[in-house]
Amino acid sequence: MNKLIIYLISIFCCLPLWAAHQPEFSTAGFFRMDNSGREVFSMNPAWRFYKGGLAGAEANDFNDKDWTVVSLPHGIEYLPTEASGCVNYQGETWYRKHFTPDAALKGKKLFLHFEAIMGKSKVFVNGKQLTEHFGGYLPVVVDVTEVLDWNGDNVIAVWTDNSDDPSYPPGKAQDVLDYTYFGGIYRDCWLVAHNNIFITDPNYENEIAGGGLFVAFDKISDASAEVLLKIQVRNETKKAFTGVVEYELQQPDGKQVAFLNNKIRIKAGKAVTSSDKLLVKDPLLWSPSSPALYNLLVRIRDEEGNVIDGYRRRIGIRSIEFKGKDGFWLNGKPYEKPLIGANRHQDFAVVGNAVANSIHWRDAKKLKDTGMEVIRNAHCPQDPAFMDACDELGLFVIVNTPGWQFWNDAPEFAQRVYSDIRNLVRRDRNHPSVWLWEPILNETWYPADFAKNTNDIVHAEYPYPSCYCGSDSEARGHEVFPVLFTHPRNADAEWALKQSDDSKTYFTREWGDNVDDWNSHNSPSRVARNWGEQAMLVQAQHYASPSYPYTSYDALFQTSRQHMGGCLWHSFDHQRGYHPDPFYGGIMDVFRQPKFSYYMFMAQRPPVKTGLIAETGPMVFIAHEMTPFSGKDVVVYSNCDEVRLTYNKGGKTYTYKKDKNRKGMPSPVITFPDVYDFMIDKALSRERKQADVYLLAEGLIDGKVVATHKVTPARRPEKLLLWMDNEGTNLEANGSDFVTVVAAVADKQGNIKRLNNYFIKFHIEGEGRILGGSDVMANPAPVKWGTAPVLVQSTLKPGKIKVIASVLMEGSQMPISAELELESAPAVYPLLYNQSEAALIPLTVTGKTDMQMSKSSAEREVERLQKEVNALKLKEVERQQTEFGEQR
Repeated sequence: MNKLIIYLISIFCCLPLWAAHQPEFSTAGFFRMDNSGREVFSMNPAWRFYKGGLAGAEANDFNDKDWTVVSLPHGIEYLPTEASGCVNYQGETWYRKHFTPDAALKGKKLFLHFEAIMGKSKVFVNGKQLTEHFGGYLPVVVDVTEVLDWNGDNVIAVWTDNSDDPSYPPGKAQDVLDYTYFGGIYRDCWLVAHNNIFITDPNYENEIAGGGLFVAFDKISDASAEVLLKIQVRNETKKAFTGVVEYELQQPDGKQVAFLNNKIRIKAGKAVTSSDKLLVKDPLLWSPSSPALYNLLVRIRDEEGNVIDGYRRRIGIRSIEFKGKDGFWLNGKPYEKPLIGANRHQDFAVVGNAVANSIHWRDAKKLKDTGMEVIRNAHCPQDPAFMDACDELGLFVIVNTPGWQFWNDAPEFAQRVYSDIRNLVRRDRNHPSVWLWEPILNETWYPADFAKNTNDIVHAEYPYPSCYCGSDSEARGHEVFPVLFTHPRNADAEWALKQSDDSKTYFTREWGDNVDDWNSHNSPSRVARNWGEQAMLVQAQHYASPSYPYTSYDALFQTSRQHMGGCLWHSFDHQRGYHPDPFYGGIMDVFRQPKFSYYMFMAQRPPVKTGLIAETGPMVFIAHEMTPFSGKDVVVYSNCDEVRLTYNKGGKTYTYKKDKNRKGMPSPVITFPDVYDFMIDKALSRERKQADVYLLAEGLIDGKVVATHKVTPARRPEKLLLWMDNEGTNLEANGSDFVTVVAAVADKQGNIKRLNNYFIKFHIEGEGRILGGSDVMANPAPVKWGTAPVLVQSTLKPGKIKVIASVLMEGSQMPISAELELESAPAVYPLLYNQSEAALIPLTVTGKTDMQMSKSSAEREVERLQKEVNALKLKEVERQQTEFGEQR
């Protein structure tokens, strides 16, 4: 019976709330379209990898047989969750991919598109160097058409070096940097194949406001909108081409709302740029509360009507204006409230920056669940998948150029910054989520003319409406920017804006952090999740409304329209170079497990349920675990008008009613004083009335209960639970995708035992692998605040995966194991790799240790039965202790 319960709990916990929705991700800046003449292949699987420098490793005949085989995204190494203080590798690495292209691609135009390679890099194909790149956050694109061998093995060799180098941005040495570079080919790699008459790639063409497809908007209202279209088509045949550019605009439901075609003529070996305009009546306007995405289908047809090239882009019709003292306007109307959001670094537990696309989407989803509306990409352009997610989920984005507290007077440094700015605009210009460009270098004393140059470059690259740039209000050259970053006057006077300018609009780019000094970094905001209730309560109160003057959620909701809001520092815990501790100020940890602050933020979202993909509607959360060390006061977060708190069956009920006339944050922290008493729990427990001990919070709107949360004390650890944290997304069998699987220590009723110091060992069977081993404390994993997460990655074959979790030190009285079954789905894009190479990718943690972790079904059944026998034995122990006066 217990085994059945564990299995059912495991399945229930991993059931997605939004199982019907699967996110989609762009490839090299577009979405593929059937019968378009354009194909895209994932080049992620099966790369030979070597950590270190080697002479001659670019040569085709170089002997790489002893190298490790990995798949992209790849971050050089797995790391512990505490990986700050420069414990990560910095230096040279090599990657080599062996492959044979499909003969059907011969005669096509072929581009290799790396979304990013960290640091300096060189790309070779069949021994020929095709490019050298400086910078770790933007695309590296090479034309491989003329260098492939159609009769033999082809080798892509990539040299990378993430060592400190002041010649390109960010430029600052990692040991004085507030984040971590990590390394490797840490984003996707694509092979794009199309005909020799094709839509170009803006990052490859390197033309100001040119290349590829450019979509902008003008004259937007509820009645109509103009969609401005600009496209570059190149003809690499030996004959002139005459045909048409065709645009079809479809609503989210697939209904065609506009259509246009325009004749083009292109000389042999040349490119032309065509500009057009679509008029959309009664447009569905994009906003954070209603992120409507149209599909723009673009086709190049020849004179016979045959499609030569084409693809799909998702676009959102919206206008953005910053009107000085009148604040931020969206779609021609003043925005109704402050924009609150958070900063985001891109690293994750164990893998560093080598994050799968699905994880980027889940990050955005988790933040949108809290009601956030704006994300600042700190301090670099982030993965295209994250931008796609923000478009879909309704999150504005502040797009940053790479840089942090560093300037180099050498001319090449500024030129490389300018190149980064151009390429980030070209990459992200069609995303409706782009709210603001931040082209300056974060917290840097650069020359004043540099600031003006960055602003000019953005406007040259985006010469249409709804293009704005922001800068720190204290930085040199800030006068040219319409949006300035500062703290509001009702916050900390030391940091607050001293004098405002009616022509400027203000925003707080980073708020919430509060250190004692910039060496120690002790702060009420920096709280590791496993530090427990009291620490997390302090963090949440500090972010919400501290007793001292400081920029907080409450303060930002009491500013004038001229101050538009702010982004919390920071959404998730992350690694750093210049300090031995990770940054613990996230509202979630490095695995994206929530702290109490997460629920405090969630309580600020509107209580109205909407059709968003994200979680919406009323909520209530009790920030109290009812342990012997829990405080008497009970804190509750809720967006409801009224909250009722009941302590124990038949016990006292407390009521809170929101003051609707109060100014400030939508839902202040609710504290019910002097409620909880461990001695009452003890008295009821001795009477075998443990089921009568609980906290029940009920959220009411208009007198009706619309949300509930119940907390019960966790008793004796009896079993493990397992669930999958996937936000309803599939695990894709592409060899790169991964999902977080969480084990928890629980009592017999399934209440998580937060105060626990076990280690959990994981075993996996089927088409999956566990990322990281005992060397980085990934497996076995320590239990922190009741849970121990592990990362499960797919193989290249779709199929069933079984995860088994057990306590590391097993004994007859220890909690019984748990089992979880999941299944990977077929890869969305075709994968190009050598099967013999892929067979060498390790399927599991190193052999002997993992085999010892495995348990058969029979062994787990014996374990369960032994637990039942032990429970009967313990009854006698309990009776005898009671008889000898141990009831005190």
